[in-house]
Amino acid sequence: MDNHNAILEPSSLVNILTLRYDPSINPSLPKKTWKDFESSNEIPNISFIEKQIEQEIKEKINSLKSKKLSIALSGGVDSTLVLALLRKSYPDINIDAISIKFANSVDETPMASKIAEKFDANHHVVYLENYLSELPKAISQIKLPFWDLHWYYVAKKSKIFSNILISGDGGDEIFSGYTFRYKKFLSLTNDNSSSLEKIKAYLLCHERDRVPDQEFLFGEKSNFSWNSIYQILLPYFDNPLPRLEQVFLADYNGKLLYNFNPINSRIVNNFKIKVVTPLLNKKLISYGLKIPTKFKYDQSRNIGKLPLRELLVKNNTDKLISKEKLGFNVNTINLWNLHGHKLCKEFLTESRIAKEGWINHEWIKKYIDQKDLNFNYVNKFMGLLAFEIWYRLFITKEISSSDRLN
Repeated sequence: MDNHNAILEPSSLVNILTLRYDPSINPSLPKKTWKDFESSNEIPNISFIEKQIEQEIKEKINSLKSKKLSIALSGGVDSTLVLALLRKSYPDINIDAISIKFANSVDETPMASKIAEKFDANHHVVYLENYLSELPKAISQIKLPFWDLHWYYVAKKSKIFSNILISGDGGDEIFSGYTFRYKKFLSLTNDNSSSLEKIKAYLLCHERDRVPDQEFLFGEKSNFSWNSIYQILLPYFDNPLPRLEQVFLADYNGKLLYNFNPINSRIVNNFKIKVVTPLLNKKLISYGLKIPTKFKYDQSRNIGKLPLRELLVKNNTDKLISKEKLGFNVNTINLWNLHGHKLCKEFLTESRIAKEGWINHEWIKKYIDQKDLNFNYVNKFMGLLAFEIWYRLFITKEISSSDRLN
């Protein structure tokens, strides 16, 4: 997919609807190989990690010369640590913390509010009753067909307070935070598993990204092939790394490079905001990837990001956060029942992407009115909705970015 000209390529559609990222996007972060994940066999230097985060904060903030800052605050490990070190570096600067509260979803904003109060930040909660309402606007900004765009709402709110937005992005990929997948992957594989067996297990661990009859979702024009998906992932599992480090390699070279980072960059650029991501500075990335797994991920307790958690203890903040990873998390089943199903009926019953042969309309008809639809299928319908909106914005030009989805 040519991201700037909004030209639809079959491989892009297939990749986004199967992996939730597209490797044809030009990443702003360096791609890594298995050699970058070879363990240093050294105990991590916590003070060095802290110093790198603080240096990145100071270098970026000083160069931007702002007296007011915004930070995306989920209440998790990464954003809490970054806020703690931000306040430590700038005791007097005005900080506005932005949190998202999704309707009928787990609400972590009370926890985020306590964290903001501890570090003397003004806390603002963006309440989203219909997460999909501004999807045409958000997609028009990124020029890519994604639907899970909470960063759009964070940036929109942040712009009110400051032209600088601080983010804790990168902690999961650099310091092993996707613990809910690691345990499942290890249970599905062993040290003798083939590369293909590990690839299939890895895909099974990404429950949001695929459905059991994934191949029947696509029309002939998409030219879907599981082999093409396997080939994307093969370099991450066909190498000498231990299997869990292979997962780390695949995670880093997946959604971080080709979804989160480029999408978030486009959104903030559209709002004319400078984003600062202290956990994604090059030295820290290189150092963090080589930390031995046992010092990042406690397999017996299924807890990750151990170096960052240690820094939270050092900064007397660990008691304020949950051990379970949640972050900005929308309940997609409730979203489907309240808004998603109605919108998908409106846009996909006479789907342009199905009519053009990209998507199999029989698949849509089979599932769209099914009661108690599994969340895998709900997520897939959300992905189809995003593609349909994208198509009508850029290809048929039937809708405008100002249209709201009600």
